[in-house]
Amino acid sequence: MSRALALDAAWIFAAFLIVVVVAAAGIAVRRILLDRGGGTVECGLRRPAGAWRLGVAAYGADELRWYNGVGVLLTPEVVLSRRTLSVTSRRDADAAEAVSLGPGMLVIGCHTGESPDTIELAMGEAALTGFLAWLEAAPPGSYDRWVG
Repeated sequence: MSRALALDAAWIFAAFLIVVVVAAAGIAVRRILLDRGGGTVECGLRRPAGAWRLGVAAYGADELRWYNGVGVLLTPEVVLSRRTLSVTSRRDADAAEAVSLGPGMLVIGCHTGESPDTIELAMGEAALTGFLAWLEAAPPGSYDRWVG
């Protein structure tokens, strides 16, 4: 009886291990597919009264697409239009935020459209430079909203 129980436990463990390996491979393949288009950076996102979520931001011609870091879909979870996006603040991540975001991250407060809510993005210094360059490289007259 104990031999059958040990064999059952081994099969359950093997099945669990296979599921974990397939899930990790799926997340890795998704990240590779997202990075193939170029213009991607690691970026944290926090909605009003929400927690930080880690993910990947991809620059498009007129929008910033944010993908959850551990999602399985190839569709963005948040899309921010460059025409309505305005930067309101910039600061270093505080000690509590650095635990979840990582060291050296900068937090950027942004407004989108007519919404009074502030969305926060967290990225490294180099990614922030690229983000601001992308934002300011909009066609003439479409970006003049630096508030901070």
